Amino acid sequence: MTQLNENVDVVVIGGGVVGCAVFRRFTLMGARTMLLEKGGDILSGASKANSAILHTGFDAPTGSLELQCMQAGYEEYMAIHQQMNLPLLKTTAIVVAWNQEQLEALPGIVQQAHNNGVFDVEQISSEEVYRREPHLAKGALGGVYVPGEYVIDPWSSPLAYMTQAVMHGGQYAFNCEVQRVKSTDDGWELTTSRGRVQTRLVINCAGNHGDLIDGMWRTPEFEIRPRKGQFLVYDKASASQINAIILPVPTPTTKGVLLCKTIFGNMILGPTAEEQQDRHRADVDETVMQGLIEKGSLMLPTLTDYPVTATYAGLRPATEKKEYRIFHYPQDSWITVGGIRSTGLTAALGIASHVESLYQQHFPALFTLNPPSELQWPRMPMLSEYETRDYTCPGNGGIVCHCELVTRRELEATFESAIPPECIGALRRRTRVMMGRCNGFFCSNNVAEIIGHRFENTLVVGKVE
Repeated sequence: MTQLNENVDVVVIGGGVVGCAVFRRFTLMGARTMLLEKGGDILSGASKANSAILHTGFDAPTGSLELQCMQAGYEEYMAIHQQMNLPLLKTTAIVVAWNQEQLEALPGIVQQAHNNGVFDVEQISSEEVYRREPHLAKGALGGVYVPGEYVIDPWSSPLAYMTQAVMHGGQYAFNCEVQRVKSTDDGWELTTSRGRVQTRLVINCAGNHGDLIDGMWRTPEFEIRPRKGQFLVYDKASASQINAIILPVPTPTTKGVLLCKTIFGNMILGPTAEEQQDRHRADVDETVMQGLIEKGSLMLPTLTDYPVTATYAGLRPATEKKEYRIFHYPQDSWITVGGIRSTGLTAALGIASHVESLYQQHFPALFTLNPPSELQWPRMPMLSEYETRDYTCPGNGGIVCHCELVTRRELEATFESAIPPECIGALRRRTRVMMGRCNGFFCSNNVAEIIGHRFENTLVVGKVE
């Protein structure tokens, strides 16, 4: 593994969706930018497990920084997704009231949406709920219709942001844990598990470890309190049972459990919300999973007809406060982006824009900007079940993974991309290989042959003579 000895303008710590978006933003500004990620790939932490919804911000706190970033991120994603070949599935959403107390809360949800500038949100009758969602359980009393909600690809999007940065000279290092930071006359010296990096500006996007990174040089202004969310993934045939994202009426402590199609053709149920101290382990609990199944079946009785094909859990970087925890320290050449929870996928591009504004407005000119004269746009592989996939196109080398219809050409292309996978998890997220019903049981041998010895932890164990 190459030892680092770099001198750059900006270091972004953390390769989650927010880190990737910030990395892109500062590279396109014209800064010499480097992203450091302690895992083996981007999205190795909190960002790898989410519901993949592009939110309008209809229910975000009015006037909050979170709302500002969500709506700016939503707008920018809508503006650039076609240039990057990123999918967009318009599902809409319905907040469903199942009892009188929830029904009485609906006008307030509509009013908050309108206060947030989302004026197409409206309350609908129970008859309209069932016209749109005929498979829902009996007993719904009404709902709030949110037409602007979408589902997107939660993995290809941040990879596209990072790829565009790399196309314009951005550097990155995986398996690169920041171990120590030291203030210098010119900025910072970062000691990592792969060597040292000198930088003029540090942007801390370290997610569940954000307060620990800040704690290397100051008393952090926030405390990460990881919040685990567990999800169930239902077989693809189940997605026909709903049209919109089915949301519960939120409580003061949680937004509750939702039903949602995925861009990959499945349906997900979740998440839970469980605080824990461990920042690393996001274990799936069988008892909790059974409780989720029961909750889902109460909302959508036909769920019992479909098998669960996967479970997963993620840790959101919650803090002692509900709002985003973004701090800027001009005298120290440091910006911290903390407390970005479930809305981070939508807000990432908006957060990156906000961080750029903080730098431009509050910091002295720490480095010379050389923005590109013309932007290059990556074209990401299409993984959406609702768009044309590579398996339908000639010359694809044949289907390797039949559950997810992944072709040999798609797998081989990842190794020639601007950010080739360095571990099996990265290959799975880039292609969906081994992520279907059989979880790689039938295709892993062929996948191992294609990977060869490219990974340190290879699937190849040798031939049996």
